[in-house]
Amino acid sequence: MAEYEIFAIRYAWRDAKRSDHFIGGDPHDGPMPMDYFTWVIRNADRTVVVDTGFTAEVSAKRGRTHLRCPIETLSELGIDRDSVDDVVLTHLHYDHVGNFHKFDKARFHLQTREMGFVTGPYMRYPKFGHSFEVEDVVGMVKLNFKGRVEQHNGEFELAPNITLHYVGGHTPGLQIVRVMTKRGWVVLASDATHYYEHMQKNRFFVTAFNLGDMIDGYRTCERLAASPDHIIPGHDPLVMKFYPAVSPKLEGVIVRLDVPPRKEV
Repeated sequence: MAEYEIFAIRYAWRDAKRSDHFIGGDPHDGPMPMDYFTWVIRNADRTVVVDTGFTAEVSAKRGRTHLRCPIETLSELGIDRDSVDDVVLTHLHYDHVGNFHKFDKARFHLQTREMGFVTGPYMRYPKFGHSFEVEDVVGMVKLNFKGRVEQHNGEFELAPNITLHYVGGHTPGLQIVRVMTKRGWVVLASDATHYYEHMQKNRFFVTAFNLGDMIDGYRTCERLAASPDHIIPGHDPLVMKFYPAVSPKLEGVIVRLDVPPRKEV
């Protein structure tokens, strides 16, 4: 049975409050910073990158704190970006698809519904369009014409024991990634649940297209993962506390997700 290592690369963060992250605000408002991640799945046979982050230029434009380029940081894992054949884009928000242009050879995998959304009529409304960078969307369209975008309708087996699953909710085409590791099935939930708390308390993140699909997505994550401890949220700083760094030098930069967390999630 194919098993994989999984890594989370923290490349940016922003200061925020609890009221920034929950529809309806929060009666106990207080600090709730947000981390930004990309992920790497690998074994002896293949390396898959999940999401590509955003650039320093976009970070400055949107008031985020950019720490490092996640694509350049692949070298800390001994990965040459030109050796990556497959990049999964969970969705096309600016913080998940920026830096795509730094992969010269890879194929990009996303849901057909996501491509339809970002090239469809809803983008004229600022509530929806704000979360996308136009040049990222145009870049994906151009790569599609070059045959480098694989669009999927629902579940897809990318490789043995790596599967993509449509959930929607946050965006109409959001997908999550299920990976077999030595500790069992791990789900990279990305923005299906921004923080552990969203799923644990059935609360909603403020950026949402369909709330029903969002809460159903929590149940899909739970169904696909070996346990709640095997679900990795998309932006929670607790990920960096629960999981071990790959080396002392990379503390706070890269952690391993294919090992058990250091405490119960």
